[in-house]
Amino acid sequence: MCYFYLVNKQSSWQKFIDSEIKKPYFKAIKARLISDNKQGKIVLPNPKDYFKAFEICKLEDVKVVIIGQDPYHTPGVANGLAFSVRKEQKLPPSLINIFKELKNDLGVENIHGDLTHWAKQGVLLMNTSLSVCAGIAASHSTIGWENFTDKAIDLIQKRKNIIFLLWGNYAKKKRMLIGDGNYILEASHPSPLSAHNGFFGCQHFSKTNKKLIDLGLVPIGWKLE
Repeated sequence: MCYFYLVNKQSSWQKFIDSEIKKPYFKAIKARLISDNKQGKIVLPNPKDYFKAFEICKLEDVKVVIIGQDPYHTPGVANGLAFSVRKEQKLPPSLINIFKELKNDLGVENIHGDLTHWAKQGVLLMNTSLSVCAGIAASHSTIGWENFTDKAIDLIQKRKNIIFLLWGNYAKKKRMLIGDGNYILEASHPSPLSAHNGFFGCQHFSKTNKKLIDLGLVPIGWKLE
């Protein structure tokens, strides 16, 4: 079923996905997606984008992980990367605040919200739920996706020296999955409801690059192409 495969079958993530889709929890995800479609519900993003974060950012290339919750639930906005939108789309409030902090931190300004350029440099922009029903936030948060994404986090953190950016209480719960030898930066969520409670001024972009340089790795170019 195309729902559960990367476009690039040679991706280093494919072995992991092939293993997970055989498990009962994944069969439940498949059943729910099929059921929602049969009922005429609009499921987002496009099925080919469910694994877009893994498609672009290979396992061996992951340097930074930014964890989101679920895709934007407005049709035509989500592109499979956490916090990211298609280039032609208006910036959502959380992404506006992410860009505000980036500008204040490093002086970098971006004019569109497609974060693909970050992903290509080793930033895994992963939502914990990879699908959602249009117009209903968190509608697929309990169908099993979190089993998959928690296992992905575990697989990544075993490689060590990975920087995890945990924004908001939901993302912070993933701290328990991250072992010693990795680096965790926490802040409030960039949502307008909480950005002033610790996201603004967190300097996560400069801190991430400083740590990457300390590790002998190439820093992230946060300026989007």
